[in-house]
Amino acid sequence: MRVNQRGVTLLELLIAVSLMSLLSLGVLFSMRVGINAMGKTNDRFLKNRRVLGVEKALAAQIAGLMPVTIECPGGQGGKAVLFQGDPQSMRFVSSYSLQEGARGYPKLLEFTVIAGENGSGVRLIVNELPYSGPFSVRGACVGTQPDPLTGQSAALFMPISPRPDSFVLADKLAGVRFVYRDELPPPVLERWTPKWLANKLPSAIRIEIIPLENSPANLQVTTTTIPIRITANPMLNYAD
Repeated sequence: MRVNQRGVTLLELLIAVSLMSLLSLGVLFSMRVGINAMGKTNDRFLKNRRVLGVEKALAAQIAGLMPVTIECPGGQGGKAVLFQGDPQSMRFVSSYSLQEGARGYPKLLEFTVIAGENGSGVRLIVNELPYSGPFSVRGACVGTQPDPLTGQSAALFMPISPRPDSFVLADKLAGVRFVYRDELPPPVLERWTPKWLANKLPSAIRIEIIPLENSPANLQVTTTTIPIRITANPMLNYAD
């Protein structure tokens, strides 16, 4: 009596294994493509959030600018307005800091532009130093210079250097420049200057940022103009 036995031949087994291997390879390849796409999307999202965070931080720090004075050798009565405005550096006291937000103590903010990592472009950094009155910032002023419009003595400041605790606001940039708006009497009304020499506060600050790599897929930190809504003259109305 012959028993009818059915099985799988070696050739059929090899074909089945090959098909399963190809199917598994296709699934793994699809997962890898999906993971890479998700990673790129997350990187783009984080970069965009960083750009928005930089603009928001700069706006908050400048909006919190405080009209204070500083003791300077040779200044009018030994005092001058504490505001340094250069093309690539800026110094003032603000009620807003990255460390403590708007709820902390005032900080002396020092913005400057330094070389980027491995010599690639430049980066914008800020130092946040405690402010407890004119005496705490006395060392920042090294002398005075005449205001070209009023003849009053305006402060000359020490250069700003990076510190171990400096915050990097923006990186991988082609260039950064600060420009300051001065309100003038009619008919001129206003002018923009990259070097602030007046013994008063500017009415606005424009921050011109040029990214090192211009990618249409990402937000770019470009030019931001932030008004300063302080009309009081700290030399006359601010009590230290």
